[in-house]
Amino acid sequence: MDDGCQNKASGALKCMSRLVRLNRRTLIIAVCIVVFLALFEDIAEGQIMHLDVLAYRFFVEYLRSDALTPVMGEITNIASPTVLVVLWLVVSALSPGKRPGLCMALNFACSVVLNYLLKFIVQRPRPEGFRLVCASGYSFPSGHSMIAMAFFGLIIYFVWYYEEDRCQRWIWTICFSIVIALIGISRIYLGVHYASDVVAGFCVSMAWLAVYTKLFCPLLLGERPASSSSDATAAKPPEI
Repeated sequence: MDDGCQNKASGALKCMSRLVRLNRRTLIIAVCIVVFLALFEDIAEGQIMHLDVLAYRFFVEYLRSDALTPVMGEITNIASPTVLVVLWLVVSALSPGKRPGLCMALNFACSVVLNYLLKFIVQRPRPEGFRLVCASGYSFPSGHSMIAMAFFGLIIYFVWYYEEDRCQRWIWTICFSIVIALIGISRIYLGVHYASDVVAGFCVSMAWLAVYTKLFCPLLLGERPASSSSDATAAKPPEI
């Protein structure tokens, strides 16, 4: 009896795991939308969230120092137009495929337009009283966070699209993920965004990438280079 129950439970878990794998992209989009809407609802009611208070106490009151501030300033500049254009030129030149440069440019342009549209709709003022750098415009969602996730997230997709070595894929994925996270943290540290702005920016771009990499990337990049038979399964890009 117990063995039968265990077998049924194991079968149900396997079935659930398979469904999750087959619908990862849809799940990512759904989770990102739910988180974004939950944050938007609190902001629309004029609330300062517990998340924002905790982030302020940790990154602003606890972590701020004369030594760390210039480092955070340099980190936030990674998402500046000049740096991104240089990175775009390098990645476009090194990436195979039909139109990697166009693929990156279109993704960047769409994420910028989407950010401006959402900021215009929400119109949340930026934090006051503890900014370390000048910043204009509205606060929600964070533009730097959205652009960082869209830009470097697409590079991660490129790595998984073209690189056959699994170890290299994970090394680059971890490195670029750290860059994305640090850019978001730098915006909180510098006092130009609430933590909820950053989280919302990440969620919007993750959902956007899930759509973009499904519908547009295959058209702009063409077919992946043929991989060895032993690595054929591993060559599949992640469901962003």
